[in-house]
Amino acid sequence: MDDISNEEPEFIDEYFRKKPKKHGREWKVVDAPYLFAPVADTHVHLDMLRNPALALARAGVHNVQFVEAVVDPLGSEGEITFSDLDGWIQQAQLYIRQMSTRICGQGWHSVPRVRISVGVHPHVAKDWCSAARANILTKLCDKRVSAVGEIGLDYHYDYSPRDVQRSVFAEQVQIANEAHLPVILHIREAFDDAYSIMQEIGWASAGTLLHCYTSDAQEIVRWVEAGCYVAFGGAFTFKKLDQIRQAAKLVPSDKLLLETDAPFMTPEPFRGIECEPAHTIWTAERVMEEVIPNSTDAQRRELLERIFENSTDLLDREPTEWQRGSICTAQL
Repeated sequence: MDDISNEEPEFIDEYFRKKPKKHGREWKVVDAPYLFAPVADTHVHLDMLRNPALALARAGVHNVQFVEAVVDPLGSEGEITFSDLDGWIQQAQLYIRQMSTRICGQGWHSVPRVRISVGVHPHVAKDWCSAARANILTKLCDKRVSAVGEIGLDYHYDYSPRDVQRSVFAEQVQIANEAHLPVILHIREAFDDAYSIMQEIGWASAGTLLHCYTSDAQEIVRWVEAGCYVAFGGAFTFKKLDQIRQAAKLVPSDKLLLETDAPFMTPEPFRGIECEPAHTIWTAERVMEEVIPNSTDAQRRELLERIFENSTDLLDREPTEWQRGSICTAQL
């Protein structure tokens, strides 16, 4: 993930700016790409952004119409998204009215529709306990919640013991299956174990999303064959990561998704500044170039529309029977 500068100024507008070169002061404005269809950011940590309301407003102006906000109830931010989301959306509406429309055309822009995913990240799996499980179940009853995640395995940092990671991961997949909700997977340097657990516990009937894919084309094959959705973020644009771009070409169009993982991994040419949902459009443009090179406007529109539909079909679904059931009714 990028080293984000704490000295980045806050601009109350819709422009994209590059970080000044060393010893420079100018935050140069970069023209935004024009896309032919709405875009969805399927993975953003809103509670980690400096100004979530402003980020949502900028996303709306750039036609990012759907956002999946990821919440870890055991993380440092914990409850913030659940308690503050409505306020962020209201403030975002005010920000949008202040923004000019010189870049994005005349007309009214709306704040993205926001749903929530909740799950215990493998980094903090060591803190899993019966209270954490109960907390997850309570949050899944919130009808804004549409997925369980991000959950999985991270053998790169090993902040939690690997056996604990595997156990907590398996238990959360079981919870998702019981609640009939899709899972959003975080897997880093642990693909074999993660795949084995999914095979053993059972692939989520509501769908499995492989978040922020950064491995190679060889690894993607078995996940695609298992029916997984695959999301690509800012790393897709990084100059030295051609392996990711090759992998994307093997993902069927009806399983392809976009994301930011904001505030991390800001796409080129904005490395080093805070990533936010609006940056999804830069990754979308690069995906178009790589997946359907030399395409027509009509072909690009068709693929973008397909990707957006994938996102909303998976993550913007109606509450499940489990969420409408007696367990959740008793908790609300």
